[in-house]
Amino acid sequence: MAHTVGKLTALKVARAQQPGMYHDGHGLYLQVTERGRSWIYRYMLNGRAREMGLGPLALYGLSEARAVAQDARRLRHQGIDPIEARRAAHAQTQLDAAKAVTFKQCAERYIASHRAGWRNPKHAEQWESSLRRFAFPVIGALSVQAIDTALVMKVIEPIWEEKTETASRVRGRIESILSWAKARGYRTGENPARWRDHLNNLLPERSRVRKGEHYAAMPYDDLPSFLIELCKKQGIDARALEFTILTAARVSEVVGARWSEISGDVWTIPAERMKGGKSHRVSLSRRAMELLEALPHNGDLIFPGPKFGRALNINAPRNLLVGMGHRVTVHGFRSSFRDWAAERTNFPSEVAEMALAHLVGSKVEQAYRRGDMFEKRRRLMDAWAKFCTSLPEDAQNEVISLHVSR
Repeated sequence: MAHTVGKLTALKVARAQQPGMYHDGHGLYLQVTERGRSWIYRYMLNGRAREMGLGPLALYGLSEARAVAQDARRLRHQGIDPIEARRAAHAQTQLDAAKAVTFKQCAERYIASHRAGWRNPKHAEQWESSLRRFAFPVIGALSVQAIDTALVMKVIEPIWEEKTETASRVRGRIESILSWAKARGYRTGENPARWRDHLNNLLPERSRVRKGEHYAAMPYDDLPSFLIELCKKQGIDARALEFTILTAARVSEVVGARWSEISGDVWTIPAERMKGGKSHRVSLSRRAMELLEALPHNGDLIFPGPKFGRALNINAPRNLLVGMGHRVTVHGFRSSFRDWAAERTNFPSEVAEMALAHLVGSKVEQAYRRGDMFEKRRRLMDAWAKFCTSLPEDAQNEVISLHVSR
């Protein structure tokens, strides 16, 4: 009789339009609001009132709502919170679905979502190339949930001693991707690629594996002869390399240089193309200006690549060096410049450091320094160009004595 009355009451309430809560019995309620009608199960667990939504009336009839409420009551009787049990089941369902999401897919989505925040477009290319070379062949096709410590070690351990810096970067990138995957609900548990209190127990510190490797640099005494050899080379890659040497700039800054950045004999590199994220002025020597004046103006790019509107490939100057038989790097010319400034001139070290766009002094000193020593840097870059373009015999044992007051 009570069951019949309850059923009739619920059916009557189901047609009700006025807002309110209508009790069917044993904690089951029909909630009627302006937005619609849905089933609610109310219960107490460990002295705490809980309310669990069971779904809309449009999807669950009275008998179905009573069955779901009965299942929840059984869990409560066992001391299990039915809300937490449902959350756990939902999480497991998501996790099972995520098993089809591979590490490679997560890596691609991570890079795509962070690309806009990276100042240098080359940053994304470095991520992609390092993962494609070292990580994807081992774990790329595996479920991101399946990645564990053993698999991470399988990626980085073989290159830890020979390519320590690269291995360290790959490890950090794997860690970031796995953290992203966890935040997206694609995996659970600790991050197997984390270094502190984990992989540092399995791998030696980078500093103990091998001494830091510097970029292979050409001895500065060899530069005058090399510049004569380079000037005989035709092509935009040769001019880009020469300009890189004369300005002591990074090759990435040179290949992306634009005519709109040149004003007189000053080249202003915008912050978005600088490694430190701060704009940098470069004084252009007479030889650097002559080089620019001899170049054609086809668009805004000073050193365009083969495809119109595209900059010269960043590897083109290095490939030219290799083709000329020199086992040095383009970046190493910055080191040549720094050695020359320290050993052959009397310019203060901070002038040379600022010419290289390095930060000088502590954060407090940087905060109070307003100038960029440009006039002193101008004299330094003129002296550098004079040294590089002097005859080899004149360059040997030549000391440029330039007294510059601090």
